[in-house]
Amino acid sequence: MANRRDSRIEPSFEESPRAKSSVGFSVSEEDRVVPRTRKSAAKGKSAKAKSRGRGRDRNRRGLLGIATRLAYWCFVLCIWGGIAAAGIVVYYGAKMPAATTWSVPDRAPNIKIVSVDGALIANRGASGGEAVGLDEMSPYIPEAVVAIEDRRFYSHFGIDPIGLSRAMVTNLLGGHFSQGGSTLTQQLAKNLFLTPDRTLERKVQEVLLALWLEHKHTKDQILEMYLNRVYFGSGAYGVEAASRRYFGKSARDVSLSEAALLAGLLKAPSKLSPARDPKAAEERAQLVLAAMRETGKIGDKEYKTALSAPATRAPSYWTGSENYVADTVMDELPDLIGDVRGDIVIDTTIDLNLQKLAEQSIRRLIDESGKKLNVTQGALVSIDDSGAVRAMVGGYDYSTSQFDRASEARRQPGSAFKPFVYMAALEAGRTPDSIRNDAPIKIGKWTPDNYGGKYYGKVTLATALAKSLNSVAAQLTMEVGPDAVVEAAHRMGIQSDLQANTSIALGTSEVTPLELTSAYVPFANGGYKPDIHFIQRITTANGKVLYEGTAGSAPRVIKADIVGMMNSMMTGTVEVGTAKKAAFNWPSAGKTGTSQNSRDAWFVGYTANLTTGVWFGNDDGSPMKKVTGGALPAQAWHEFMVAAHQGVPVRPLPGTWKSTPSDTIVPDEIPSADASQPPAPPAAVGQSQPVAPSQPVAQAPARQARPAQTVDAEGFDMPSDSGSTASIKHPVPPGDVGGPKKKRQTSILDILGGG
Repeated sequence: MANRRDSRIEPSFEESPRAKSSVGFSVSEEDRVVPRTRKSAAKGKSAKAKSRGRGRDRNRRGLLGIATRLAYWCFVLCIWGGIAAAGIVVYYGAKMPAATTWSVPDRAPNIKIVSVDGALIANRGASGGEAVGLDEMSPYIPEAVVAIEDRRFYSHFGIDPIGLSRAMVTNLLGGHFSQGGSTLTQQLAKNLFLTPDRTLERKVQEVLLALWLEHKHTKDQILEMYLNRVYFGSGAYGVEAASRRYFGKSARDVSLSEAALLAGLLKAPSKLSPARDPKAAEERAQLVLAAMRETGKIGDKEYKTALSAPATRAPSYWTGSENYVADTVMDELPDLIGDVRGDIVIDTTIDLNLQKLAEQSIRRLIDESGKKLNVTQGALVSIDDSGAVRAMVGGYDYSTSQFDRASEARRQPGSAFKPFVYMAALEAGRTPDSIRNDAPIKIGKWTPDNYGGKYYGKVTLATALAKSLNSVAAQLTMEVGPDAVVEAAHRMGIQSDLQANTSIALGTSEVTPLELTSAYVPFANGGYKPDIHFIQRITTANGKVLYEGTAGSAPRVIKADIVGMMNSMMTGTVEVGTAKKAAFNWPSAGKTGTSQNSRDAWFVGYTANLTTGVWFGNDDGSPMKKVTGGALPAQAWHEFMVAAHQGVPVRPLPGTWKSTPSDTIVPDEIPSADASQPPAPPAAVGQSQPVAPSQPVAQAPARQARPAQTVDAEGFDMPSDSGSTASIKHPVPPGDVGGPKKKRQTSILDILGGG
């Protein structure tokens, strides 16, 4: 116990180390009356600084913690975002067919229609142009497209993260969507497989398909597929269709400025189409040129040259008359080969040189005389002896009206129908020398007047046809019967329904220029009716023949002696009759026609090589101003036929006949040289065939002179036998001549006025 007391520490106020260390009994610096030494003060300041440093450290550790936590959660979110994106890809990818079944769909078939010499007439089909290889097209086209649409095309793997990021930044800074991040591969995937809907599902599928395309195909193959399928506006899919649509040339021949314009269309094809907004298209083309210079595709010199010579757009892609032919070919195609499953080439019978000549003639005459004579439309059809259509113009301008007046418009042929009346009469035993009395005639309640109300008494049938006398044509129809006339016309090639009444003598039943012209072909080839055709051959792009036209034997539809008599009579129409303006240095024949009030004007004429029909009028049927078949139609026919026969050896018309003036004598039956067999295909019309200087051009045999009184009945004075132009009074033929009266079936208000 004593030890414990001895060891106890008692309170003390003396200075001692133990007291100095005691807690609770120290005095702070502020409580001191006299401050401590400087050393002590410095020590105090140091303590405060350490305290503040510890505060800053704590702040720094707080910010670092926040940044660390932010980075951590961003990382977590990225992981979960990646998982979610992968889930979306898996989900939408699972809805697609298995990748092993994926294949690039066939391009929409192109139908290439060419002329007899291989020149392009038109492209038809959904694409509007054939596929062109990357090595075939102008090198400026792929360079321009890559420069403006996807500069990193040859370095990315189908998706361009850099380009996508750049587009996102640009769109965010601009506050609106101005750039897209899709690569050319993605655009191709969308065009090939997907709809244009802007949905998440479509975008995911687009990415997957782009990766697949890059895996399966080379960059050049992808670019070639893209350029041959992408839409360039104005109905043009692919560079070939676009080049022909906008420049009238192939993609193989496109210049730098033209390639820039094409590439610029891809951003907004319909809006930037030069057919719609040429100024906007040119401004966009300048941006493309700048992009090509930036990427090193062109130099400064090429850039300045292209800017100074901008692309020149074709006036109109659809303006050529050859498009009427292309439309007709497309109508016939299904019957020949069925559905088109791949690119095909159609070789037609059209001579493109003749086609252009025909179009120029029709348009020139309307341009010069249209307003003065109230003429707005014209049509021309030309067919050779084998039935091949060499030219067909269906109207003044295809770009303003695609209605084909040559093959679709039915109009009254007027006196151009009379050859079938006279043919039926000859087959019934009459001859060109048979006499009829041209005088006012009454058939029931119908009185067919001659043009101008003039009559010429006793005339031969040859004279009556040359003068286009209506009363004689009506008499012959009564004699043989309207049914015989209808049968003769159908046998020759008329396909339209014909009204079997007496007024058919004056061409009141409507026909098309194509069928009326085709019905004259047997007169030109010796009596045979060939199949009228536009298509010679159809092949695939690889040359496999799908259809081959055969020159089968054409049936004889008219006897050789009748052909000779008809050609003898219709030669008078050209030599001294109503179509004198059509005559040229070739044996030719034909017939004019004019409907009432000059609503329709026709001339159908032929040589031994070509049969050509011409029509002028108005779509609404309004009258022209005294236009007859011997005027504009004969002029157009003359221009066309002169050019078509340039350098071609002269050939006489088939058949011969000698005039023996008698109403009872049957003419000598002298068959033509080719009467025993169908005609051989004629020499190529429209192609020059030089004749040796030592061999003079063959001349047609001399023909029996036509009766003197054969002057134009369509608006010209016609002399009588005495030489005066006064009308001659003759007995009126009985109304029941040739058979009983026919019950009138149609109104006579629109009966043709003649010639």
